[in-house]
Amino acid sequence: MAETIYGFSAKKAQGGEQPLSDFEGKVVLIVNTASKCGFTPQFEGLQSLYEEFKDDGFTVLGFPCDQFMNQEFGDIQETLEFCQVNYGVSFPMFAKIDVKGAEADPLFKFLTTEKKGILGGEIKWNFTKFLIGRDGRPLERYAPQTKPEKIKSDVMKLIRE
Repeated sequence: MAETIYGFSAKKAQGGEQPLSDFEGKVVLIVNTASKCGFTPQFEGLQSLYEEFKDDGFTVLGFPCDQFMNQEFGDIQETLEFCQVNYGVSFPMFAKIDVKGAEADPLFKFLTTEKKGILGGEIKWNFTKFLIGRDGRPLERYAPQTKPEKIKSDVMKLIRE
C-alpha cells in the first residue's frame, strides 16, 4: 500500500491516466462530487479556494461519484459541462469513480484507511473532502456538510509551511 497519494493515478475525464505525482509539492484538496446533490453548491466555494490559492501551490481535485442516490449524470461530458457552466469549475475533474464498496477506487481506499472520519472509514455521502499536505500525506478529512470556506484557514496554514 502506498504511503502518499503520489503512488496513485487517476482516470482523466477525457481518457487516459494522470499520475498524482504530477501534484507533488502541492497542497491538495480531494473531493468526491455529485452534480445533483444538496451539497452541489459547494462547487462555488471549492472554485473560490482554487482560484485564491492555485498560484501558491494549491489545487482541488474533483472525483464525480454516482454511489449516493444516483446524483451524478451518466455522461462525464454532461458532468463537466454542468460544473463549468453553473459554477465556473476550472480545477481538475476526473472520470466518474466509486468511492466506497468492493469497487472503490484504490485512491479512496487509501484515503479512507488513512483518515477514518467520525462514523468510520467508509465515505457516507457526496462532498467528503480530504486535505493532503505537500508531502502527499492525508492530513484532514472533512464531512460533506463542511463548506469549503471552513477549510480555508487550514489551506492557508499549509501553504505557509
